[in-house]
Amino acid sequence: MTQTVHRRSPETMAAASGLVAFAAVMLVIAGILDIFRGIMAIADDDLFVTTPQYVFRFDLTGWGWFHLILGFVGVLIGVSLFKAGLVARIAGVAIAGFLIIANFLSLPYYPVWSIIAIALYSFVIWALCVVRPETRH
Repeated sequence: MTQTVHRRSPETMAAASGLVAFAAVMLVIAGILDIFRGIMAIADDDLFVTTPQYVFRFDLTGWGWFHLILGFVGVLIGVSLFKAGLVARIAGVAIAGFLIIANFLSLPYYPVWSIIAIALYSFVIWALCVVRPETRH
């Protein structure tokens, strides 16, 4: 049985580490913005649009705590991504996925920012999934 070893050029590895740095920075920034969004929802519910017929209708203070906690976890994982470990990348994809779901569910309450946040977290997931560590045998 023959195994193929893929050698990556220094340029490819530099681009890969650049994508992880991009994902880390975007996750930290978007996590901080989600923290602010959570604080806004907890402090003043009048800032958000309400949709009475929305299927996933929840208390905005509850959504605020949810976004605050997820944003805080996102910032912590984003900071850990600067070490570019596999576990940090997996955790980054997981938290970005949870934040996409949270932003989708709160879409009627704050529509423009929810769409922007979904796009940001989608780029984070893409950047973390594109990078593959070099195989060593």
